[in-house]
Amino acid sequence: MLKAPFPYFGGKSSIAGEVWKRLGDVPNYVEPFCGSAAMLLLRPTEPGCETINDIDGLVANFWRAVQAEPDKVAHFADWPVYENDLHARHAWLVGQKDSLQADLEGDPHCYDTKIAGWWCWGMCCWIAGGFCSGDGPWHVVDGQLVHLGDKGMGVNRPRVDLSRGRGVNRKRKNPTNDGVGITARRLSSDAIRQWMEQLADRLRNVRVCCGDWSRVCSPTPTTHQGLTGVFLDPPYSAAANRDERIYRCDCLKVAEDVRAWCLERGDDPLLRIALCGYEGEHVMPDSWECLEWKTHGGYSSQGSPGSENAKRERIWFSPHCLKATRLRQEVLF
Repeated sequence: MLKAPFPYFGGKSSIAGEVWKRLGDVPNYVEPFCGSAAMLLLRPTEPGCETINDIDGLVANFWRAVQAEPDKVAHFADWPVYENDLHARHAWLVGQKDSLQADLEGDPHCYDTKIAGWWCWGMCCWIAGGFCSGDGPWHVVDGQLVHLGDKGMGVNRPRVDLSRGRGVNRKRKNPTNDGVGITARRLSSDAIRQWMEQLADRLRNVRVCCGDWSRVCSPTPTTHQGLTGVFLDPPYSAAANRDERIYRCDCLKVAEDVRAWCLERGDDPLLRIALCGYEGEHVMPDSWECLEWKTHGGYSSQGSPGSENAKRERIWFSPHCLKATRLRQEVLF
């Protein structure tokens, strides 16, 4: 059971089994808002034609880099949790993101392993959302990080995650001692490398795009390929009553456009669509099945933005999805 080596707000790994029961063994699969690519990685059937996309260049770059050179990504992601390093690398990543974004959008083969590894490591050190958003008050001036208030686009400086660790920074117990604290050890370099290589093997034939979600939802990458499953997990809208600063590339309106696409294409027999949102966010026809579920753990257990909405999670399935016998699922993880 593969998963991303970094935490990601809003991931749907805990409900993946219910989603795939309804999508079935589709020959073509599209995930326009991939993030941690949880749904792709937890597919229970043999992969066919698969396309993932994210508008955030740092996300798309990670998956492209892991796909191409997992050992190099592992090298850059393998580092202890140092607060000063987090702030220095964070500032450096923010300085790279704009040029990287343009290169990724213009060249489908572009990637950077150092950016990928450092971003993955930073995501595991970071607390809450907004990593690499570039909207903080700290700026690099003459090689030093200084506080300049609202002058320009800078970085934030939260403290590092001092829990048991997450992703590549998570701790494992010393095999010769069941204690914690100083007896706890980080994942070994070999374990991180093997994790990345397993991801690369899974992503071997996956097409990784970077850009607007609608580019991978046109007929060419979907129904022209035959029966297609589309998993849509856009940033939840303003109606969801959530913090707007969760993702680096965030938008409170894109979910409305996604819903309009679903309503227009939902009756197509070649499409099996899953649309994620909060209770009351989307009003869908009665022909769409609504799955209610509850999430525990992850960000929702840490008092993070949106934790009060844990019971409001919903997924709507288009009429041509497979029918499930259970309409309500509570997932604990």
